[in-house]
Amino acid sequence: MRALSNQLAPYLLSLLRAVSALVLFSYGTQKVIGFPASDGGPPIGSLPWIAGLFELVLGFALLVGFKSRLSAFILSGVMASAYFLRHAPQGFYPAQNGGTAAIIFCFVFLYLAAAGGGPVSVDAARGDAKV
Repeated sequence: MRALSNQLAPYLLSLLRAVSALVLFSYGTQKVIGFPASDGGPPIGSLPWIAGLFELVLGFALLVGFKSRLSAFILSGVMASAYFLRHAPQGFYPAQNGGTAAIIFCFVFLYLAAAGGGPVSVDAARGDAKV
């Protein structure tokens, strides 16, 4: 069993990267281009709209595994900022202030910044040394 889990671990890292990036990317598409349908999204140039640009562009880069470490590091900071600027002022507990997703994303992306994109990524296909 241990051998199997050691063989699967790198691929599960790639899966974690792709799924978490896809979810974040969908937040960006909703904020910036209104898909899936939204209530119009934030005003262009506002802080939530700029966060949506990060989610859209870097979310896609992370989804395909391009510059995974850098993209994940920046997105971790974006999610930390989202938590402290938007959610924390509404209360201490994440379950009550609506910041649970921001915290989870922040630490998943921080892990990906350290671990890399895994073997199923553009970075790996390009032969980047630290995948």
